[in-house]
Amino acid sequence: MPVFTRVRQQPDTADTITEGTAPKVGLRSRVAGWRDRHPTAVRNTRWTITILAAVLVLGALLLPNKESALHAGRFMRIPVEAILGAAAALALPRRPRIVVAVLSGAALGAMTILNLLDMGFWEYLGRYFNLVLDWELLPDAQSYVEDSMGKAVAIGATVGAVVLVLLLLTLMALAMVRLSNLLARNKQVATRGTLAAAVVWVLCSALGLQIAGVPLASDRTAGAVVVQAKRVRQTIKDEAEFQKVAKVDEFGNTPPGQLVPDLRGKDMIFTFIESYGRSAIEDPVEAPGVDATLDARTKALAKAGFHARSGWLTSATYGGSSWLGHSTTMSGLWISNQQRYRTLMASDHMSLTEAFKKTGDWDTVGIMPGVQKSWPESKFYGLDSYRNAFQMGYKGPKFSWSTMPDQYALQQFQNLEHSKKRSKPLMSLVILTSSHQPWAPIPKMVPWDDLGDGSVFNAIHKAGNKPSDIIASSPRSQAEYGKSVQYSVTALTQWLERYGNDNTVLVFLGDHQPIARVSGNHASRDVPISIVAKDPKVLDKIDGWGWTDGLRPAHDAPVWKMSAFRDKFLTAYGSTPHPKKN
Repeated sequence: MPVFTRVRQQPDTADTITEGTAPKVGLRSRVAGWRDRHPTAVRNTRWTITILAAVLVLGALLLPNKESALHAGRFMRIPVEAILGAAAALALPRRPRIVVAVLSGAALGAMTILNLLDMGFWEYLGRYFNLVLDWELLPDAQSYVEDSMGKAVAIGATVGAVVLVLLLLTLMALAMVRLSNLLARNKQVATRGTLAAAVVWVLCSALGLQIAGVPLASDRTAGAVVVQAKRVRQTIKDEAEFQKVAKVDEFGNTPPGQLVPDLRGKDMIFTFIESYGRSAIEDPVEAPGVDATLDARTKALAKAGFHARSGWLTSATYGGSSWLGHSTTMSGLWISNQQRYRTLMASDHMSLTEAFKKTGDWDTVGIMPGVQKSWPESKFYGLDSYRNAFQMGYKGPKFSWSTMPDQYALQQFQNLEHSKKRSKPLMSLVILTSSHQPWAPIPKMVPWDDLGDGSVFNAIHKAGNKPSDIIASSPRSQAEYGKSVQYSVTALTQWLERYGNDNTVLVFLGDHQPIARVSGNHASRDVPISIVAKDPKVLDKIDGWGWTDGLRPAHDAPVWKMSAFRDKFLTAYGSTPHPKKN
């Protein structure tokens, strides 16, 4: 028997109904049917989405770029950009309106991302994100998270960041399209509302009306775009200007025999202690323990015949980017960004440590426990050789970012370099890392003779705090930061007490202040610096500096820019200026 079929075209679907089978209903038909059956729910859903779109756009337009500015008053203002956007949506035909809405939404999403980056950079580095220079620092941030919190957390954070960026760009564009369509559908009402908002904005601006201490009339996003454009122009201009500055050197043509003649025969050690800032000595939370340690170590060194003078330097960086502090101190130039750093490293500008190499009277070495890859910068620092994290025989655990405890690194410095018999004295550059954030877990001092290959630190690491327990708590971060500085200072000064001699001269300082969560939102950028020696003639040379006796600088001790130290040091120890000009 033949089979007869009947095909019926539905108004909104291409589905077919075949005799002898159950009818198939398409997705569009089901959605349309649901809308017909639930008109109130549909209307409420549409308005909810529209309101959320408006909140998203207005929130982005008013979003500040500092975490401390995040309060309700900031989001109760009238953004002029919203008024201008509404006017454009009302004036444009449909197709150009949609294009403008998509582009402006994506641009607002990008601006939101920059504001969030500004917040993060201000919290950790005390400065805003540089649109030209700072993208290359993001992989370093990912590495820091991996070292501190583990690979899984780092991967999760990276994926989360990528998803957030895509969502912001997409949702902001969709929100702008939805709002522009709403305005276009209600043109008369929207036009009157836009004109009224414009009048109110002008009046608020003219009268200077404020809410919660901020102007009611806002141009936050427009102003942020102008600021970003200025930063880009200033960065490009600074690159050209600094290339000229780097070629000028007060001691660039000084003959080798006229460089640091008053230090001939001395074993010189220049040491940076990670995140060792003024806050460690003066903040009410950290200072009691750190100050007690500095005073105790001053007495112990004096008993061993060493004396010290201390002052303050204002660092070129804050919260991180330690290499900027190192290079500023050693070059005598203000190295405040990655571009300047690259330019300096490619130049022939003389570093303070290279001055010792140029004389031909010192062997020069570096101890770099934080270096885990090639380090071409050793040439700029004038080092004959250096030891990185993999060249010191360490078999113990990492302490978050720090590859090994400072005490172990110093002992290996003694074993591998400082104890060697040489025909010349030694100039050493030592970068310590144990006081690097997140300050958990923190190593503890062990008997020097028990250090071995570092396995002795396994139990200490296991018993220590987890980074996740410290990072989220400002009070705990402050307390643990103070302990880490005490540890680093103790390790360094005990090493000097144990292995130093009549010809040892130690210069040690901080590279920068700790992050704002520890040092506070209004902390200075000052770091302590000390010169320690047995030979009284070494300290006599800096009598005119006005520095404080001992390892703890007085609150009112002189404060110099970090870039001033190189030339003052070279001059104090007999170097004769022979300028090298551009």
